[in-house]
Amino acid sequence: MKALVKSRAEPGIWLQDAPSPTPGTNEVLIKIEKTGICGTDLHIYNWDDWAQRNIQTPRIIGHEFVGRIVELGHGVEGYQVGDRVSGEGHITCGICRNCRAGKRHLCNKAIGIGGGRDGAFAEYLVMPATNLWPIHDDISSDLAAILDPFGNAIHCALSFDVIGEDVLITGAGPIGILAASACRFIGARHIVITDINDTRLQLAEKMGASKTVNVSLSSIEDTMQELQMSNGFDVGLEMSGNPAAFNSLIKNMYHGGHIALLGFLPPSTEISWDEIIFKGLHLKGVYGREMYETWYKMSQLLRSGLDINPIITHRFVINDYEEAFRVVHDGNCGKVILEWE
Repeated sequence: MKALVKSRAEPGIWLQDAPSPTPGTNEVLIKIEKTGICGTDLHIYNWDDWAQRNIQTPRIIGHEFVGRIVELGHGVEGYQVGDRVSGEGHITCGICRNCRAGKRHLCNKAIGIGGGRDGAFAEYLVMPATNLWPIHDDISSDLAAILDPFGNAIHCALSFDVIGEDVLITGAGPIGILAASACRFIGARHIVITDINDTRLQLAEKMGASKTVNVSLSSIEDTMQELQMSNGFDVGLEMSGNPAAFNSLIKNMYHGGHIALLGFLPPSTEISWDEIIFKGLHLKGVYGREMYETWYKMSQLLRSGLDINPIITHRFVINDYEEAFRVVHDGNCGKVILEWE
């Protein structure tokens, strides 16, 4: 089968032939139709410090996908050949304290597809049946291919009560924009999102942000005055992985506010602990999605009318993957889809 493989420990990714996988007990074989390129995939492509610490080569990458089941392994129940599915990319142990308590997203032995094991950037993928998410007919395959990152956004947006609240989002990448869209749909009051990329800020405004702030040209404080906000933000969603952005978020939080951290901040990041302590701020680390409550919530939000179609800005056939990665690298895009059929 064709697959995008990180075959060497150096920058780049390569389309090459790979053995087709075979489903084992309680597993299914999926024929991939569409995949989404994630920021993590770009880290792996660039072979940066994070990728060098976390990825062993060779590895088929990718974890955002939609496809159809073409073969059932022994013992699989509840699915049929032909079912359209996406799936939770974190394969958990099932026996640790958190897994047994129904908190599988906190499994300390989780292995991610496309990182710890071969992933979805291939014609075929094998996954445990328990990790599948059936796709309702109301949801297009384009959107099904990006349920994974949309789930990150929903996990953050639903971590705290945002109804009637003022929300600050640092980082207008696709997940930050999706979070803004979700917060608007749920019923937040003011939603401010920051970045230095005007293309993405314009997309964020189109998808529900009250105000966008290019922090190289203006300030969050000025925007708060424009919105006639007398205090700081009630909820903060850190999506950028940028230390300066994170500290600006902390600075502009209201006392007792809640912050969800999704961006990968460098280990050397310095934090104003005085702000955290004296404001009584609540910090929550977010990794992935709650299994499987987030999947249910995001599916129902889409079926209820939340329109995230504008986040998909580019589509490429798989043979043009290099151009697709260039677009993601340049950053003047939302989500980028790779077509495998």
